[in-house]
Amino acid sequence: MDLHEIADVADGYTGKARTVLEYSLLMKSLVELAKGPGFSKDSWAPLADIVATDEFVRVGNFKEVMNWPEYVDFLTNWATASTWEGSFKRLTETPDLVILELEERSSVGDFSSVVNSVSVYEFDDAGKISHIDVYLQMALPEGAMLGSYEDVRISE
Repeated sequence: MDLHEIADVADGYTGKARTVLEYSLLMKSLVELAKGPGFSKDSWAPLADIVATDEFVRVGNFKEVMNWPEYVDFLTNWATASTWEGSFKRLTETPDLVILELEERSSVGDFSSVVNSVSVYEFDDAGKISHIDVYLQMALPEGAMLGSYEDVRISE
């Protein structure tokens, strides 16, 4: 499967699919900005503009469940110490869902990873992202990478 830059394919999509690609583009931009002075929880406002923050739920890589404030706390801690970028593989849209497949590359400290991800996005009636389920194909991480999940409750 060919990989493409997300920015190169985004203009070919509209509606909910475009919102999902915009989410990924904003994530890359904000993770880069997180290394600069003054970055805070409030810096995620551009992402919040496309998220139904009052009802948002994200189920992540390790089945951890976060609402919007919890996710922003997690993102702020993660982004200040990480790099992230994704390459587009495929997007599938149904009336109720958008499924985005990426190759994601990230690093936290000395740990670097390349994973295949599938994220399933649900939307509220206003077209904002209300739920994300994240699925990964990856090599088993070493203990250091799991440190960023220290205070996160993981489902059994």
